[in-house]
Formats: sequence, structure tokens, C-alpha cells
Amino acid sequence: MSVSGLLAQLLNGLASASALFLVSVGLSLIFGVTRTINFAHGSFYMLGAFIAYSSVDLLSPHIGFWPALLLAPLACGVLGALAETLLLRRIYQAPELFQLLTTFALVLVIKDAALWLWGPEELFGPRAAGLEGSVEILGRQFPSYDLFLIAVGPCVLLALTLLLGKTRFGTLVRAATQDREMVGALGVNQAWLFTAVFALGTLLAGLGGALQLPREPASLETDMLTIGAAFVVVVVGGMGSIPGAFIAALLVAELKAVCIWLGVQQIGGLDISFSKLTLVVEFLVMAVVLVWRPWGLLGKPQAPARSGGTPEQPLRAAGRAASAAWLALLAALLLLPVIGDAGSYATVLLTDIFIAALFAASLHFILGPGGMHSFGHAAYFGLGAYGAALLVRALDLPMEAALLLGPLAAAAGALLYGWFCVRLSGVYLTMLTLALAQISWAIVFQWNDFTGGSNGVTGVWPPQWASQGAAFYWLALAICALGIYLLRRLLFSPLGYALRAARDSALRADAIGIDVRRVQWTAFVIAGLFAGLAGALFAFSKGGVAPDSMSVTKSVDALVMVLLGGVQTLAGPVVGAAAFTWLHDTVARNTEYWRALLGATMLVLVLLAPQGIAGYAQRLRQKFAPLKRQGEPA
Repeated sequence: MSVSGLLAQLLNGLASASALFLVSVGLSLIFGVTRTINFAHGSFYMLGAFIAYSSVDLLSPHIGFWPALLLAPLACGVLGALAETLLLRRIYQAPELFQLLTTFALVLVIKDAALWLWGPEELFGPRAAGLEGSVEILGRQFPSYDLFLIAVGPCVLLALTLLLGKTRFGTLVRAATQDREMVGALGVNQAWLFTAVFALGTLLAGLGGALQLPREPASLETDMLTIGAAFVVVVVGGMGSIPGAFIAALLVAELKAVCIWLGVQQIGGLDISFSKLTLVVEFLVMAVVLVWRPWGLLGKPQAPARSGGTPEQPLRAAGRAASAAWLALLAALLLLPVIGDAGSYATVLLTDIFIAALFAASLHFILGPGGMHSFGHAAYFGLGAYGAALLVRALDLPMEAALLLGPLAAAAGALLYGWFCVRLSGVYLTMLTLALAQISWAIVFQWNDFTGGSNGVTGVWPPQWASQGAAFYWLALAICALGIYLLRRLLFSPLGYALRAARDSALRADAIGIDVRRVQWTAFVIAGLFAGLAGALFAFSKGGVAPDSMSVTKSVDALVMVLLGGVQTLAGPVVGAAAFTWLHDTVARNTEYWRALLGATMLVLVLLAPQGIAGYAQRLRQKFAPLKRQGEPA
């Protein structure tokens, strides 16, 4: 370690901070005004790099390198405005999480569109015209282009500060960030304000991607990598705070730079690799900030929304007809291997659906009736899977014991994380669950001696009795059906009613003697336990478990299942899990561009039925029920 090496890493951190600031400040503006968790923001960053590659390649001989490069963010701004006008504007009255589903579907469409246009390989752009050389600093050569990037961040910060502080548009943006309902009540055209802000945010994301092209290749993987870091910066800095996003980007980038500089250090006789902390350091920062100051370093507590779209309807227990239908479905599933082939692909796919349904139902337990939005539910799925797998591999326990004890690891994780999570609400709760899940993922990814690292734990198969015929299929069906039934029963127990009371009005619930935090914490642990049970089954169905079972993508899959089925219905998570798993499997096996087709299907479902598939079916039944009664003979 040397002073010159530290300075070089700090300068690299400053250059990375500028790109991170550009993408994060756009996300902060969009969320501050529209309250939309734009999962597709990283996709516009990716598009900025790819479009810049093509525009520079085709147009730089005619108009020059820099004009060709700057066409990319303009194109991203136009695409962002189109996405907001054609998609998001149609569902602003739907629950906010449905906007998440829409933007996630947009991620899938954009990724495959980029794959079709530019191919799967990384694309390396040319060096920046006029900035190809390097500058000597303390005996080390530092790229001139990185010095240019360091200057870009403060310049954009100054420009945005002037725009928001000295113009009428900026006044409206600041007002909408504080209280968008009041802005609408004063006669401001919210639709066009939202479109303008979305276009500006995506333009900034595209600018960040385009400016990275001379420094890094354009890659299809940058969308999800970028959005995670951008979420961290937005939350740490404060929702809607431009200076906060700048400070948070600097903090995150420089901490990563210092970790790289430290490398492997020996502390107390142990070799600690600080460079590996770069995978999780931003999420550690976010977790600390959210616990200490939930609204971020420079943010302010958000005003409560006066109109949140369609209010949550009371849950109703299944009637006799619905109960009979569920029993008939269960009987058909039990008889399927007897009637057909016990080893057919249908039983394998249905086993995956059973596990997905239990996983989705466990998330629905806290998401719908509990009102606790989680981006990190895969942490408990993964903890259950790793718990069961390690009990078998390390302690040589049988599958039966692993299925009983493995989910307790997930419950323990939920007990610890839930203590912090129930102290927050809204987007801050959502982001803390994301941070804690990423910390868990980083631990299992890097703990090679215990968890197997990136390879995971393999060789975890059911015993002989469960491997014959359809035995494991029936076991998974029985466990998942029982788990979903118990979750339903809990929703109509005193705990379930208290949970919904806390969701609808925490102050009133507290006034009548309900310990809101204890109720929510209990629900959090129960949801983690059943998610862990689904994870344990998953480990035996696949013969092992890998770190991707705890990734952000897995958490988003669970959210998509719940939202696709319907948050306000008991059948929603089951229907959503079946639809999503079947669509994913069917589309992926029939086309190379399965993400785009899956995303387009999800967009159609969201636009036609924003209340979810089960919610839409329930609405149709309620609509035609009076007509049926009118037509009945007297």
C-alpha cells in the first residue's frame, strides 16, 4: 500500500462517482415526482452505452465524436418519454407496486431488444477524441478521460441546481416532490409534468451510459448491476435530493475505492479481503443510513399520499363453491401422476409451480394484508435452501429432518432482519429489505469454505423412497398445499386481523391496544419461515442450491408472481405463481428472445387487468353475479 496508490484509487472512485451520480439523480427525480420505483432505469443506462456505440461508429466521421456520443442520451430521453406516455401513464391509479411490475416487464423487453440489435457480445467503443492520453500524478499515469469524468459530475449538479432553483419547471418539480397531490389540486397538468421528469431522468441515465463507453464496454449485464447501485445512492442521499444523490455517489464510490486499495489485510491473525467487500459495501452503507436516518442524508420525511389509488378491500374467506373448487383442483393434482406418466415433464413443472406458489404466498402474507413491501424476500428462501442443504451435506441428516430444521434458519434470519425492518415503512422499508438481502447474498457468495461460494452446495437429493415415481411430487404438493392453507388460516386469526389493522391505520391500531411492531415482526418471521420451507423443498428438487437463489432477481420474481395474480385476493399468489412459472418455462423453451415475449405478455396483463389475474376474475364474477340472480326464476 502506498500514498500514490491510494490517490490513484480515490481518483478512480471520483470518476466512477460521476457516472453513478448521473444515473442515480435521474432515478431520484423520477421517484420524487411520480413515486414510481423505476426498475427499468438501469436499462436506459445500458441503452445509452449501446446507442452511443452505434452513433459514434456511424456518425462520428461526419459530425465528430462528441456530437455523435451526445445523441445517445437524447434518444434515451425520447424513449423514456414514450415509455411513460404509453405505459406508466395508464396505470398511475393502480397500486404503486404495479408500476414496479410494469417497469420490470420493460426491463425484459429492452434487454432482448438490445440483444437483437447489438448481439450478446460486449462492445468496446473508441477512445474519446482529444482525451486519449494520460496525466502523471505522483509518479502514476492517470487517464485524461477519467479526469474529464470527474469534472462532469459537479457540472451536471450545478446545471440541475440552476434548473430546479431558477425555473418554473424546477419549482413544480420541487413542489411535486414534497406533495404531488397538492400540485395537482392547484391546476398543474400532472401528466405532462410526469412525462417531462421521466424524460429528463432517462436522459441523464443515457448520458451516464454514453460517457462510460470510452471507459468500459457496452454490456447486456449492466442494467441490473446499475439499478442496484442507483437505488442505494437515491436512498442514502434522500429521495428527490439532488445534492444528496451527489454526496451518496461520492461516498459509495470512494468506499469501494478504499476497499480495493486495502486489498487483503491481516487483522488478529486472520486474512480479511477488503476487495471482496466491494460486492456489498454500498448495501451496508444503505442499511446503516436507513436504520439511523430513514429519509437519507439530505432527504426529508415524505408527506403521506392523500390518494393511493384503489383502496385495499377486506379479505373474504372462500365460500363453499370456492372451497369445493380448490378441493377439486387438489384432487386432480393428486391423481395426475396416476392417470398420466409419473416421470413426465409435467410433474417436474408442477413441482416447480408448487414451490413457487408457497414462496409467493409467504410474500403475499406480509405484502398484501401486512402492507410491508419487501424487495429482499429471496433472502429467506435462500436461507431455508442453504439450511436444508448444509444439514444434509455437513451433518449427514436425512431429508425429513432437513425439511423440518432448514426453514428455522430462514425464520432466524427473519427474526433478526425483521427487528430492523418493522421500524420503517413505505419505500424505506422496501430498500432496507433489499440491502439486508444483498448482504446475505454476499455472505453465501464469498464464504467458500462453508457455503461453497459461487458453486453453492450440490449433491442434495431426496432419499430413495422419495425418488421413486411421483413420491417427491406428492410430497411437494402436500407440504405446499398445507403451507398455503396455514397461511390462509392465519390471515383470519386474531394475528391476521391485527396485521390488517396495523396496515390500514397504525395510529388507530396502537390506540386500541395493538402492539403494531410486535404484530408486524411476528408476521415477518412467519413469512420468512414459510419462504424457507419453499427454499428447502427447492434444494431437494434441484439437487442443491446456489447463491442466485438469494439474488435480487429471485426477490423480484416473487413480487411479480404476487402482483401478476393479484395482491388483494387470497388466490392471487397461487394463480400468479402458476402463470409466471408456466409462461417463463414455455416461452424460454420456444424462443431465444423469451424475455421480450414474457415481458410483453406481462405488460398486456398489467394494462388489461392492473388488479391481477385473480383480481380480474373476481371482478368479473361480481359483475355478472347480479345478472345471474336477475335471470333466475322466481
